[in-house]
Parts: sequence; structure tokens; C-alpha cells
Amino acid sequence: MIRWQMGTVQQVIAAEKGMQQLTMLMEDGASARAVHYTDVMPEAKPGDKLLLNVTAVELGLGTGGVHFVAGFADGAELLRMPKSEATSIDGDCPATDAIRSLGDTGHIMKLRYTPLQRSVVSVEAPESPYHGLFRQSLDLAGTPVLIGELHSMLPAAVCRIRALQPEASVAYVMTDGGALPAAFSRHVAALRGLGWLRGTVTCGHAYGGDLEALNKFSALLAAKHVLGADIVIAAMGPGIAGTGTEFGHTGMETAELINAAAGLSGTPVVMPRITAADPRARHQGASHHLRTVLTKAALQSAAVPLPGGLPASAQERLERELGVSAHAHVRHTFPRMPHISQEEIRLNQADYPVPITTMGRELENDVIFFEAVCCAADYACGLLRRNPNPHGPTG
Repeated sequence: MIRWQMGTVQQVIAAEKGMQQLTMLMEDGASARAVHYTDVMPEAKPGDKLLLNVTAVELGLGTGGVHFVAGFADGAELLRMPKSEATSIDGDCPATDAIRSLGDTGHIMKLRYTPLQRSVVSVEAPESPYHGLFRQSLDLAGTPVLIGELHSMLPAAVCRIRALQPEASVAYVMTDGGALPAAFSRHVAALRGLGWLRGTVTCGHAYGGDLEALNKFSALLAAKHVLGADIVIAAMGPGIAGTGTEFGHTGMETAELINAAAGLSGTPVVMPRITAADPRARHQGASHHLRTVLTKAALQSAAVPLPGGLPASAQERLERELGVSAHAHVRHTFPRMPHISQEEIRLNQADYPVPITTMGRELENDVIFFEAVCCAADYACGLLRRNPNPHGPTG
């Protein structure tokens, strides 16, 4: 079911690459915020009457309280729109120039068989300049792959890596477990603008990255061999869908990422979802999402670094929840990492301009969550120091 309403643009709050944020006057006289993607529609201006998808807001779901623009009341606006230009995130990414130059010649469809399906130049496709590369037998050659369940883990991990190894090249693989447009992520835009990310690969039905890929395997390989990443971070875009059941959540994709990274001879490192602040009992300590992934879904081995400095009772509970000592789950390793203080994490994030929150909570409200992410980043940096990768992009 889709719930529609009409609204009139009052103000353009912000305009970013591929997206506008709008204030709308709704038909009932209320004011509301809306997101308008400009990769497939013209930019909106005050006075324009727009058709809005209001479903998520009316259902009280976690979309940030915004509606999404579906089209102009005057449909002829679309017919007057010039050909789409490349919509990759702002930032210098020379490895993708050859793909940008191809414009809209791609034949791979994302959001397939929907009214919003769009063609992309997928990095592996015959029209891609990297097609020949992907016809070879490629692997990750031990590259650390930091795997996260929540999008907020991305900026926290990048800030930590930058503090420890600023020379490391980091690429982000954005899966389709959350928001599908890369343009929706303020963190991707900020990290790319700062030059802290080498580039972004959007895979599955996620779209709008510097590179597009059909699946997680190709995306990981593109991050390594096209973008030249020393460390790959793989996580969904903003948002996560869940049902309160054991397997009914999109965080299950982290098991797929573990299997893909290991199967491609990379080194999967899980950023564990640990919290002491979530009011939901199933997410207290090690989230039930993480427990299910590690004990029932991941078929390959992964490192799951755990934060140090916890009280003995908390440490014992965490290890018990994750089955650290259970014989059935010995495929994973759980290295204990040195304690990272709240002040150190705050210093790591001091130069980052966008607030980092997890489920609406900032650092001081959920320190253990951020420490767990940073410990995983520490572990990945340690792997890099022990086995530095001298190779840049092979494409």
C-alpha cells in the first residue's frame, strides 16, 4: 500500500549532489519536510506542486520524519528534463572517470521492474571499462573487510582509521539492506567531500555510488581492484528493517558479507553491535541480530573484536551471548582489544562535521557501541600494519 498526498514547495532547505531537502505545505495546511531526488527529476522550486509518498511518516517508521517526492503535478516537467548526468557523490575519484564519461549507456537495471527502474553502468558489465578486469579470476588477497550492521558504524570506523593510519585508503561498499540511494546518506557525502573515503560502491539495488555493482562479491572486488582500497567497509545505507523476530531483519546480510569476504580470500572483521543503552531487551549487550548472524548464518570464519576494559560481569555476559566458549561456534575468533576511552573517541571525531548517532543516541549516551566499532577498526589497522598492501588499483 502506498499513501499519497499533494504538497506545494515552500522552501528549498538544502541542495546536495542528487538530492534536495524541501519544506512542503500540505493540502491540510500542515508543514512537512520532503526529500526530492534530482538524479531522475528536475530540481524543485518554491511554488511547485508535487506528488508525495507519505507512507512511512503516516506509519511512524524510521525515515527521519520526511516524505519522498514521487513527481510533479505537471507531468510535462519530466518530458522537458535534460538527459541525466552522472550522479556519483562529490569528491575526487579518478578511477571512476572512465565510467562517468559513458553517461547513460549502461544496460543493467536497478529497482528492476518498478516504475522507478533506472539503467546504470555496472562495473562488471560489457560496456564498463573494467569488464576485462572482472573476466579475470580476482580475489581480495587478505584485504581487511570491516563489516557493519548499521550505517552509523561507517563514519565512526572511518574517523578511527584516519586517526590511526591516515595514509590508508578506505572504500565503502553500500548494500541494499537500508536506504537505496547513496544520496540519502549525509555521511557518505561528508566523508567523500573530506577525502576520507576513496570511493563508494553501491551494490544490489542500492544506487548512486561512484561505482555500481550487481552484488556483494563484485562490489568488494571493485573496492579492492578499481578503487584501490587498503581497507573496505561494507554496511547498509541509512535505516534497517526489522520485525522483532530471529531472522526477520535486514541485518542478516552481515552473514552474507562475511561469507563473501572470506570466500574471496579477504579478511572479514565484524564491527559488533553492542549496546548498554537500547531500551529493547533483545538488543541489550550483544544484539540478537549479531548473535543470530554469528551462530546460525555465517558459514565462514570472521574476527569479532571485543572491547576491553569492561567490568568482569559485563565481559562474561558478552562472551556468553556470543558463544565465545561454545564448541559449536569456534569458527569465529573474538580478540580482546585494549580499552578505548570516550575522550579518545571524541577526539577521533573532532574534525568530522556531521553528528554521528546510533538509533538516535550520541557517543555519551552509548559509549560501548562506539568503542566496539573503534576496536574493530583498530584490529583492521593492525592487520594492515602486519600485511601492508603495496598495490593500488589494478583497473
